[in-house]
Amino acid sequence: MRKTPLRLIREDELAPSQFLQLAAVDFTGIYAVHLAAKEERLKMTRLALSLLSGPFLAAIALASAKVVYPQSLTEWHRVPWYLFALVTAFGLLSVLPFLRLIEAVNAHARTARAINNFRLLYATRLRTTLGWSPNLPIDPGFPETYAPLAWPGVNVMMLSLVNSTYLTVGVLGLGSQEPNVLLLMTGILLVTLIHYAVYYVRCNVTRRRRLPHNPYEFPNLET
Repeated sequence: MRKTPLRLIREDELAPSQFLQLAAVDFTGIYAVHLAAKEERLKMTRLALSLLSGPFLAAIALASAKVVYPQSLTEWHRVPWYLFALVTAFGLLSVLPFLRLIEAVNAHARTARAINNFRLLYATRLRTTLGWSPNLPIDPGFPETYAPLAWPGVNVMMLSLVNSTYLTVGVLGLGSQEPNVLLLMTGILLVTLIHYAVYYVRCNVTRRRRLPHNPYEFPNLET
């Protein structure tokens, strides 16, 4: 007997088992999204740490080759200028994984919101038919891309703090500035604020528009 195509079946004739299949696919999809997000964050963090270790490896290599005396590295004014240049260069290179980490967090958040939108299509029917629905969010605005206190946000901000330290130390060393605690802290704070501004803007917080008036409380399907 020829089967009736699924697109020709009316909504009232859909069996609850078909909605349960959607729930199974939903759980699998959201798990894959979070797993991919975790792997992406680990890759970018490892890349950033590898770049940030560059100046230390260069200093060890130069000291081993007796190009630089190890004792000269213990005093600020005796450190060669090219080591400060390396610190600045690797600090700038570490901005790339910082930006990529922000974009990865945004991409996975948008994917999770799209899955929430998909979940909204069948969760209501499951609750009506079976009195049960998956314990997963149906808000298309969740999760937020801007979440500085969540683990992805903390990862981004810690990386920005380390980048700011490298850039501040490198620029002060190249400028032959006599370091002091106030100058270092001020420079690190200013560069960190620039990183934070980039994170804030790239998460679309400043461009988020208001939702239209919704007197009938229709669900928001915008992603």
